[in-house]
Amino acid sequence: MGMINGTKENASFANPMAIAADKKGNLYIADSHNNMIRKIDAAGNVTTLAGSGVAGSQDGPGTGASFFYPMGIAVDDSGNIIVCDTHNNRVRKITADGIVSTIAGRRDTATHSSAGSDIKFDNPVGVAVDHRGNLYIADMMNDVIKKISYDQKITNFAGIVSDAGSENGKASSSSFYLPWGIAVDSANNIYVSDSYNNMIRKIDPDGNVTTLAGHLQKGSSDGQDTAASFFHPAGIALDEKGNLYVADMGNNKIRKISPDRMVTTVAGNGLRGNHDDRDTLASFNKPYSVTISNGCIYVADYQNNLIRKISF
Repeated sequence: MGMINGTKENASFANPMAIAADKKGNLYIADSHNNMIRKIDAAGNVTTLAGSGVAGSQDGPGTGASFFYPMGIAVDDSGNIIVCDTHNNRVRKITADGIVSTIAGRRDTATHSSAGSDIKFDNPVGVAVDHRGNLYIADMMNDVIKKISYDQKITNFAGIVSDAGSENGKASSSSFYLPWGIAVDSANNIYVSDSYNNMIRKIDPDGNVTTLAGHLQKGSSDGQDTAASFFHPAGIALDEKGNLYVADMGNNKIRKISPDRMVTTVAGNGLRGNHDDRDTLASFNKPYSVTISNGCIYVADYQNNLIRKISF
């Protein structure tokens, strides 16, 4: 554990919880315990993009800004980095040149939606951006998915505030239980890792919520859609072929859901460890997030304080 910049071999992190990639192959890390957003360029050099290292909520340039345990990260089409600043209950933006501003939220929590700086979250942990610039936020402790539209209108998009459950159906009457990871595809389907329901859920463009894979009982079985099982799935990411990759945190595995909803294990033997090897011979220790870049999977391996790479 540490906060050293430099080459990838010499750099250090402290409980990295989220990872995202831009179009140029740069990786961005929510280095949670360090209260920083770190960058790994295509050559493997690690720098601090933003955050002083001291918990706070200050906007501003680069290391003059501050965060409080950021746990979610995404990159929009313009190259802005969107951060779930979890313990500040805020959604923040970092421009390509490192200027941090607050999009929405405030330090206290609440259970309603409104507009602008009045919107309140309760531990937002996952964020995804669609091609129109709309943001989707997994507002974990409120058990809802919030939407921040490109024109800054903020709504509860799916789920019922503080009403944990696993109901499918229309978004407004559906329910989630501590939703975590979130991803959006080119057809505007929204995917959610419904962590404490041990499910992966899907919200289609018409606002219908279904269970894509998994069931309420935790497990680690591969198989077809709801015959498969997960254990507190966290971050998720889509590749260009429509495969959904899941950081199956409780199982210490990386899982894959194909477009035909077949669940397989990509990497991890299920035991806690930091062993590099092929597919299920490797080991992780609470992998919390995944991203796809240049045909590889990158993993924020939380308890190991490592960024791992899965090559095919």
